[in-house]
Amino acid sequence: FFLFERPHWKEQDMALRALLSKATRQRAFIPRNARALGSASAVVTDEFPSYVLKAPSTDVTTLSSGLRVASETVIGSETATVGVWIDAGSRYETAANNGAAHFLEHMAFKGTQKRTQQQLEVEIENMGGHLNAYTSREQTVYFAKVFKSDVGRAVEILSDILLNSKLDADAINRERDVILREMSEVNKQQEELVLDHLHATAFQGTGLGRTILGPEENIRSLSHDDLKGYIETHYTAPRMVIAGAGAINHAEFCELAGKHFGSLPTAPISGLEIAMDPAIFTGSDVRIKFDSDNMAHVALAYESASWTSEYAFPLMLMQTILGSYDRASGLGRNLASKMCQEIGEGELAHNVSTFNTCYKDTGLFGVYMVAPDNKLDDLMWTVCNNLVRLVHNVSDEEMERAKTNLKATMLMGLDGNSNIAEDIGRQMLTYGRRMTPAEIFSRIESITVADVKATAAQFINDQDHALAAVGGIHELPDYNWIRRHSYWLRF
Repeated sequence: FFLFERPHWKEQDMALRALLSKATRQRAFIPRNARALGSASAVVTDEFPSYVLKAPSTDVTTLSSGLRVASETVIGSETATVGVWIDAGSRYETAANNGAAHFLEHMAFKGTQKRTQQQLEVEIENMGGHLNAYTSREQTVYFAKVFKSDVGRAVEILSDILLNSKLDADAINRERDVILREMSEVNKQQEELVLDHLHATAFQGTGLGRTILGPEENIRSLSHDDLKGYIETHYTAPRMVIAGAGAINHAEFCELAGKHFGSLPTAPISGLEIAMDPAIFTGSDVRIKFDSDNMAHVALAYESASWTSEYAFPLMLMQTILGSYDRASGLGRNLASKMCQEIGEGELAHNVSTFNTCYKDTGLFGVYMVAPDNKLDDLMWTVCNNLVRLVHNVSDEEMERAKTNLKATMLMGLDGNSNIAEDIGRQMLTYGRRMTPAEIFSRIESITVADVKATAAQFINDQDHALAAVGGIHELPDYNWIRRHSYWLRF
């Protein structure tokens, strides 16, 4: 129900995905009627529609190994999505093995001890199923979409590709070229490139600053032992969630998980748990200038809050209030967002989107812009002014509209078994439980104008920022100019 850090360019299924950001920060408020997200529940009222209050429950079982099995049964469904969500991604890599998680995603489909690559592909095709995977900075996911009669086979196949992958040396060498071509394609997508640069400068020297694919030298040098070591270290039962949605019987699903994933170790073979590399935000920018380019791609971001912070929901509302703008859309300049109205009326950009990316202990909140090179000065003034406006002037009308939009976006993001399974797996890893729609609605409704202003004051007002820009950026203001426009002088 809010913008999730994009796993990787191939995987766009969830447009809404999804410890405190600074250990020394003092918490200014806790939204009324809401506890921290890790708590048991928020206040639920009877004012919500019945389809919210009577939403299907999520059944959760923890096996003796620590493996969690979670599912939602959709009555009448003839298909199901089952998958494995692993608490491991590029953030858990080192500079030496950066890219291993993504490399393993590719190698999982290249054959196991029981199946060759061709046998695996034919079996999935004969089932009429779909098998896929993606890697993000904090999670790795493998999932299958199948008929309800094939759920057992799907769970067995997932366990086979995860636990018994051959990691053949010849296949590894062949896959290097595939990943390098993929890197070349990703680098042609300016938004992906800019957001990678944004993470690299905002979290420089830490795990979050590394790319998901890894540097070219690592792709060319990662070996069988590197990949096997990553599996032995991170693919343990307590770090995994087996999630399913659709035509699922939870008791049978737990039996399947226990049968096929029962051999998962409960701790790394070495006996040493890998500590998460703490995220350290650095106010900085990276600018890659092309004088021949008449278009600029710019991402401006502030350090924000983690998944479980009390500021998480107010940040979602802030993202919705600021909104997004696309010159090619039918609405044009007739948007509710004041920032988008000003951008549309001045024809300052081709498109603008607000993002709110959460991680375990930090986040990034900001605006991504694509604009003509000769409009950057006016565009940055407009964007900075509207970001700081959230500290001082937020109307009740804006709040109500944002709450309605956020609730609608959340519900629309749960259309389909795959989206539900994604939501279950992600929430189980980030919150340790799954919040019901009614609880989410209650948390959204509990937020006040004062909460939004306090959140904006905490993360935007007079705070350092990170910026990444590529293209024709000769008119882009310097770092100090943008830093100076992170607050208003009020008398």
